Amino acid sequence: MQPSEAVRVVIVGGSVGGLTAAHELRAVGAEAAVYERSAGRMEARGAGIVMQPEVEALLVRLGMSARAVSVDLWERQQLHLHGRATRYEAPQLMTAWDTLYQALRESLTGVCYRLDSVLRRVRVEGSDVTAEFADGYTTQGHFLVGADGIGSATRRLLDPAARPSYAGYVAWRGLEPESALPSDLLELLTGRFTFFGSDGLQMLCYLVPGPDGELTQGFRRVNWVWYMNVPERDLRRLLASRSGKPYTTFLPPGEMLPETAAELAATADASLPPQFAQLVRCSDVFMQPVFDLAPHRMVADHAALIGDAAGTVRPHTASGTSKAFADAAGLAAALGGWTPGQDLPTGRLADWERERLLHLVALSRAGIDLANRSSLGTADSRRFFVSA
Repeated sequence: MQPSEAVRVVIVGGSVGGLTAAHELRAVGAEAAVYERSAGRMEARGAGIVMQPEVEALLVRLGMSARAVSVDLWERQQLHLHGRATRYEAPQLMTAWDTLYQALRESLTGVCYRLDSVLRRVRVEGSDVTAEFADGYTTQGHFLVGADGIGSATRRLLDPAARPSYAGYVAWRGLEPESALPSDLLELLTGRFTFFGSDGLQMLCYLVPGPDGELTQGFRRVNWVWYMNVPERDLRRLLASRSGKPYTTFLPPGEMLPETAAELAATADASLPPQFAQLVRCSDVFMQPVFDLAPHRMVADHAALIGDAAGTVRPHTASGTSKAFADAAGLAAALGGWTPGQDLPTGRLADWERERLLHLVALSRAGIDLANRSSLGTADSRRFFVSA
């Protein structure tokens, strides 16, 4: 008897969700190839990540521990407007997008990982699926996974009616070397999850590993995010860039216009505790508008969507990354044992889709509820950067 041909899976999206899918699919005997739209080094759009059980489980299977890629926290502290802090014990592990990316990328040996691959077309013919990219490159497999995030080209091709909608607020972010910050500010933030909230805004901060995964004191980074209500009509000017390049879902570090930076610093001085205002002024700020994408479908003919390509959850759930990991693990389990000569395991895929959509809907509602409680994205709360 001839050995069965391995299932070949085309993964569109080379961030942590796509890398996770490749690891999980290889574990059930599939061959995986990853295609990423970025032409060069990928931007760390999420920056800090709360370590979750789904992430830790895969790291352990790959021979790593959560602590090997995380910074330990031991306290939470709430800053008050005039700088006083209220603290309580709350151990937690924090990692970073690029640290996790490196861990997954370096351990994914012998796998095609192609950059500058912008998906343009997907064709299904019988049991084969073909992906065509903007540069003319084509590849063929037996199944396609869309792991290409909120702006998913895969989703637009498979489910064009599903479109993200602006949630009413943005996330200003910073990721700074701890060695670049004043010693008194660093002493306040080290080992603690620090947060502040008031009408229409919320800010939080914690340390994460350094750019190459460093955990040694002095080589880590301070990660912060400042959520702020901003009218949709003002998004365009906030996303305007120094380079003139158009951005819609992410403004990278170094691209913020000087007038936007000045307005942000003035808003920080007027609205934040002095320690957080100082942190904003010390940072090379980048920005992400927060979007909602209601979950609708995850499975199409010989294809599936995972992570933010399938539907988003608000960042307050700290579950965006872990959701993608669980999606990938469940999809791999549904495809496990399938060979190209057999009918697609539609029953198992339907069960996986049903289970994950139920989870995603519940998580999405929980995230919106958390945002509402913090007056983020609500109609009657304070707004910032309002144009005249």
